[in-house]
Amino acid sequence: MSEHLTTTGNKTSDTERRTIRNERLALLKKNKAFIVGSALLLFWILCALIGKYIVPITPDEMNLDATTISPTSRYWFGTDSLGQDVFSRVIVGSRLILVMSFSATLLGTIIGTSLGLVAGFFKGKFDMILMRVLEAFSAIPVLIIALLAIAALDGGSNVITVAVIGFVFTPIIARTVRAAVLGEAELDYVSAARLRTERAPHILFREILPNVLPPIIVEFTVRLGYAVFAIATLSFLGAGVEVGSPNWGSQVAENWSLIFANIWWPTAFPALAIASLAVSVNLISDGLLEVFDL
Repeated sequence: MSEHLTTTGNKTSDTERRTIRNERLALLKKNKAFIVGSALLLFWILCALIGKYIVPITPDEMNLDATTISPTSRYWFGTDSLGQDVFSRVIVGSRLILVMSFSATLLGTIIGTSLGLVAGFFKGKFDMILMRVLEAFSAIPVLIIALLAIAALDGGSNVITVAVIGFVFTPIIARTVRAAVLGEAELDYVSAARLRTERAPHILFREILPNVLPPIIVEFTVRLGYAVFAIATLSFLGAGVEVGSPNWGSQVAENWSLIFANIWWPTAFPALAIASLAVSVNLISDGLLEVFDL
C-alpha cells in the first residue's frame, strides 16, 4: 500500500513539474528580452560553427598592399594594419570566445552546484568551513585571480584560462545553490525521501536538484556574460589566449592605437562584437529572471 502511495505521489510530482515547465516555456516565448537575446546569441553561435566556411577571405591572410582600408564592398569591415580582413577575423574569432566562455561557465557551474548541494544539505561544520573558504576566494576580483594564476601556470594556454575562470566562478555559484538548497531541504518531499531511506546522492540529484534548477540556470547565464568580458579582457592584456588565434580581445589590443589616426574600424567592429555577445547573454538572463521570478 505504501509503495502504491509513493508511486502515485511521484507521478503527481512529475506532472506538476511538467506543467510548471510548460508554463515557463510559454512565458519565455513571449518575453521580448529573452527573444532578442536568444536571436543575437544564436547568430554568434552560427558564426562560430560555420564562420570559417562562409567568410570571403581567410582571416590570417595578409595583404600588405591593402592595409588600413576603410569598409568597402570587398572589405565589409575594412582591413587592419597588416592588411587582414576585419570582417573575416570578427566572424571566425567568435568561435574561440564562445567555446572558452561556455566551457569556463559550465565548469564553474558543475563544480559550484555540486558543492552548494552538499553544503546546503549536510550543513554543520563542513558547510561552515567550505563557505568561509569560498567567501575568501570570492572576495578577490576575478581578473586579479585569473591574471595571477595564468602568469604562474602558463600564460598562453586556452585550457588553463578556462580552468581558472571556471574555478573563480565556483564560489559564487556554490553560495547561490547552497542558499536555494537550505530552503528546499526543510520541505516535506525531502523529509519523505529520508523516511523512505533514500541515499543522499538520490535525494540531492533526483529530488532537490530539479527544484533548484531555476536559480542555477539564471546564475549560469549571468556568469557567462562575465566570462565573455573576462576572456576578452585577458586577450586584450595579452594573457590567457594562445598567440596567433583570431580573437576579439587581441584584435582590439593590436589596433586600438590606430584610432588616433582616425582608423577606427579595426578596433570598433571587434569591440562591438564583444558588446553584442555580452548584451545578448544579459538579455537572456533578464528574461529568465522575470520568468522564474527570482
